[in-house]
Amino acid sequence: MNRLQKAVEKSASSPVLGIAVYYYDPIFLEMAARLGFGVIWIEMEHGFISFTQAADLCRMAKGSGMLSMIRVADTRRENVLKAAECGPDIIDAPMIETPEAASELIEGARFPPSGSRGFFSVSRALDYGLVDNIAGEQMRLNEELCLMAQIETAEAVRRIDEICAIPGFEIFIGPSDLSASLGVAGQLSHPKVFEAAKRIITAARRSGKLVAVGAGPAEFGFYAEQEVDLLFCGNDIACLRLGIQSILQQARLAAEGARSR
Repeated sequence: MNRLQKAVEKSASSPVLGIAVYYYDPIFLEMAARLGFGVIWIEMEHGFISFTQAADLCRMAKGSGMLSMIRVADTRRENVLKAAECGPDIIDAPMIETPEAASELIEGARFPPSGSRGFFSVSRALDYGLVDNIAGEQMRLNEELCLMAQIETAEAVRRIDEICAIPGFEIFIGPSDLSASLGVAGQLSHPKVFEAAKRIITAARRSGKLVAVGAGPAEFGFYAEQEVDLLFCGNDIACLRLGIQSILQQARLAAEGARSR
C-alpha cells in the first residue's frame, strides 16, 4: 500500500486536502500544515524550485505531519530519479497521454525488478544509508512511493482505459490544460471538462486507482460530489494575490470613507 492510500484510509475528511508551493516557501508550508492541509504539492514543472529545495520541502513536510508531492517536468529518467531521491511521498508526472508514458514513469521510479531505478544507497529516500538492509528498503519504497499520472488532454481522455489498465500508479486530473485541449480554455466548470473528468474518474475507479485533482473554489463542489481522494485547493501565489487584493481593497474603502466624512 502506498503512502497516499494509507493517508486516504486514515483521513477523517474526504477528500484529503492539499495545497501547492510554486516557490521555495517554508513559512507557507508550515502555515498550511498548521491549518490542517494533508499534502503539500511541490511544483517543479512550471515553478523554479530546485531539487535541493524540493528535498528540503519534503523534509519540512514530514516534520510538519504532511505528505509531500513533487510534480516533475516530464518522465525523463533524470527528472524522475532525482525527484525520487528527494524522498517525497508522491511523484506526479504531467501530460501523460499513453500507456507507454505511464510505464516510463514507473520504470524510472521503481527499483528492479519493478523498474530500473538506479542503485544509490545514500539518498534521503533511503535514510542516507542508515538502514539495516538497503535491498529491503528499496523494496519497501517500491510499495510505499505513490506515483501519479496526470491526465490533462483530450487524447489522454480518449485513451484513459488503456492508461488505467497499467498497474502501479494513481490518477491526477489536470482541469486547466484539459479545458484548453477540449477547446474551452480557462472554463474549468464547462460541461465538456466535467464530462471528461467523470470519464477519467470512472476509468480510474474501475481499475482500483485513487483520483486527485487540482481545482478552484468554483469547482470544489463538483469534485467533492465525485468523491475524489485528494483535492488540491490552491497555491502560495494565489493565496498571496488574494490576500494582497483583500487588504488593498479594505484600505481603499477606508480611505474613501474618511474623505467622504
